Amino acid sequence: MKKWLAFIMLLFAYGMLVAQDSTLLKPVPKLPFAHFDRNRIVFPGDSTAMERFFSKMDSVVFLGQGNVSIMHIGGSHVQAGVFTQQFRDDLLSIGDDLMGGQYFVFPFTAGGTNNPSHFMVSSTGSWTYCRNAVRKETDKRMGLAGAAITTTDPNATVSIVSRSRRPTELTPEFSFNKVTLIGFSETDNVMPVVSYDDTTRQGQYNDYQSTYTFLLPALTDSICIRFDTMPGEFTLTGVLLENGASGISVHGVGVNGASVPSYLRCDDFERDLELIKPDLIIFGIGINDAAEKDFEKRTFMKNYDDLIQIIQRVNPDCALLFLTNNDSYKRVRVKKKRRYEVNPNGKIVEDAFMEMGKQYNAAVWDQFDIMGGLRSMSDWEKAGLAQKDKVHFTNAGYQLLGDLLYNALITSYLEHVKSNVIQP
Repeated sequence: MKKWLAFIMLLFAYGMLVAQDSTLLKPVPKLPFAHFDRNRIVFPGDSTAMERFFSKMDSVVFLGQGNVSIMHIGGSHVQAGVFTQQFRDDLLSIGDDLMGGQYFVFPFTAGGTNNPSHFMVSSTGSWTYCRNAVRKETDKRMGLAGAAITTTDPNATVSIVSRSRRPTELTPEFSFNKVTLIGFSETDNVMPVVSYDDTTRQGQYNDYQSTYTFLLPALTDSICIRFDTMPGEFTLTGVLLENGASGISVHGVGVNGASVPSYLRCDDFERDLELIKPDLIIFGIGINDAAEKDFEKRTFMKNYDDLIQIIQRVNPDCALLFLTNNDSYKRVRVKKKRRYEVNPNGKIVEDAFMEMGKQYNAAVWDQFDIMGGLRSMSDWEKAGLAQKDKVHFTNAGYQLLGDLLYNALITSYLEHVKSNVIQP
């Protein structure tokens, strides 16, 4: 009886979603230089993996059961957080209470660099920062976040606060009662603790995962990480916040300047990935690879192959979505003067992603073509959507990209939904 009831509810929910499909799309401006009419996800190969992901979405969206984990990985476009945040907010708006029970974060502000926009970080004491994009800094073990902060200061702290405390923010509220710190100490004298609401909790250490897990007696939206004992050195490489709820979790993993080899240099990437085990990975890595003087398509694809093998060991059923590079320019010196010239590698990377889409039966969102192709970044800058460096976008530009990516994904999802509605 319960199975039949769930089946009937599912059919009803399918019909409701199909009926409102046009209202689910986010409005986007008309830009004469862009190709928004081509905003869609394409499948150069087989779409089975994405269909499997959409089926998991069905259970969450229509029955409120299960979990879907999505990871957006890249460089500075992702570290800024605006692109990922907009996509996340759009995706969670298709139904009620869809916020999933996981948030993977890294406290970049404590390392003196920009923090993603969906949570706030403050710190005290002395911390040193390293990231995977700088080869000489990779003597520190790093994991999924691609970054690390280290301290020997007994007064060092890191505070993390959900953005939902700011009433003007649009990010859905996220509260948690489980905190997993990923990190390591060079000695047994350093033990992190978590403080919240004037209480302090001790953690449970897991040697294999190199994690300290803290179970809180109540939900909270803020914590402070500090140390009970010093001297010694402690390195923090990531924080996972959880509340056990069913829903959709979207994780942003991005480091300024990161390329595909940057993540391959992270010794603990695979181990940390097991903590969130994504059902869909959105690959936004490539803009820094294509900026290298010795960029070569074959090497770029080989590096991606190595990264994908790691991901498939963690979850062989993970769906893959490649985002082609945005159009970009490079600063070059001509007769002692610097000027911007278009980077022709954007088109080469586009071709590489299409080939990999076929090779791995992955989806491709052709951002390069959708935004207008070669030299279109200059038009985005004139429209106030890109920065003067002609590589990065403004907040408005990143929000537009988030809306466009969401519209493309939800359009494919609605096609999946319609194909699964049983006609009377």
